[in-house]
Amino acid sequence: MNSDTASGESSIPVLATIPEHVAIIMDGNGRWAKKRLLNRIKGHEKGSETVRSIVRAGRKIGIKYLTLYAFSTENWQRPKAEVKALMHLLERFLKKELQEMQDNNIRLFTIGQQEKLPEKVRARLQKTMALTEKNNGMQLNLALSYGGRAEIVRMVRSVAKQAVSGEIAMDAINEDVVARNLHTADMPDPELLIRTSGEMRISNFLLWQIAYSEIFITDTLWPDFSQEEFFNILKEFQNRDRRFGKTNT
Repeated sequence: MNSDTASGESSIPVLATIPEHVAIIMDGNGRWAKKRLLNRIKGHEKGSETVRSIVRAGRKIGIKYLTLYAFSTENWQRPKAEVKALMHLLERFLKKELQEMQDNNIRLFTIGQQEKLPEKVRARLQKTMALTEKNNGMQLNLALSYGGRAEIVRMVRSVAKQAVSGEIAMDAINEDVVARNLHTADMPDPELLIRTSGEMRISNFLLWQIAYSEIFITDTLWPDFSQEEFFNILKEFQNRDRRFGKTNT
């Protein structure tokens, strides 16, 4: 199928290198709604449709880990009505997409301060994660109530506790120890970070993990982000020279 089909599905390109882990800062739902004189929630609803489309695309092309920045620690400061609507939308999304995840062998995981989510949302999230735990086609990580600085503080406390108890020697604390105490333990770092809406900032997202990620910024607002544009970014990723501080000579 091509990108002009009613379903919005794009043909899968042939790629020499497929990033194992892709992270996306999904930005622009509110601006998308404002441009159309709609309530911001309408933008979030449209954005959830884009999530479904991009998750499908990632699964089809063979990405093993897809991490979506869905709700930050700072987002709790938004108007209460909007936060309430977002939590309801999240609960509805998890319920509605469960069969899609099962049919496509997708495991759901979450990173962030899950304990801060409303009880009903937390219960639905835990149920969905449990039901998809054995799926191994792709892992979908939803960053919920997530902040990179908060994650690092949590890691420091965890490592300090292990050091004080004698579980680990001070001299043994290295990058591997740090990585094992982050929310993303046992996952590879993202090779690719995408941000929609044209904003030129990281927004407190995966601060440790994206040290050597390739970064792509698109002006497209998240609700308009298509499979075709996603595939085009993956094609461009093929041409990035990832040296990790080294040289090719």
